[in-house]
Amino acid sequence: QVQLVESGGGLVQAGGSLRPSCSASGITFSNYFMGWFRQAPGKEREFVAAISWSGGNTYYADSVKGRFTMSRDNAKNTVYLQMDNLKPGDTAVYYCHNGANWGQGTQVTVSS
Repeated sequence: QVQLVESGGGLVQAGGSLRPSCSASGITFSNYFMGWFRQAPGKEREFVAAISWSGGNTYYADSVKGRFTMSRDNAKNTVYLQMDNLKPGDTAVYYCHNGANWGQGTQVTVSS
């Protein structure tokens, strides 16, 4: 059974940082590109970042480029999203995705 479990969201003031993580089980983790997506109230789910199998390549939405950094630890079956200089517009539920499965999401709220 595949499970993706996000954690590490929270409430932070604008300009602050958070580092949510996503732990995977039931898959050969190093075989998968991994991605982060987010969904704000009343909006569609949107791409945030992705990382290649070994972590050597990363991809970002223009809205987060230069502020967010995605990484992975294949020994721990975990991906991370370092989010710096957070803005109120980053408020959303953040989900990880392996191309086939979704986690339950972790709430990130940025106050102004």
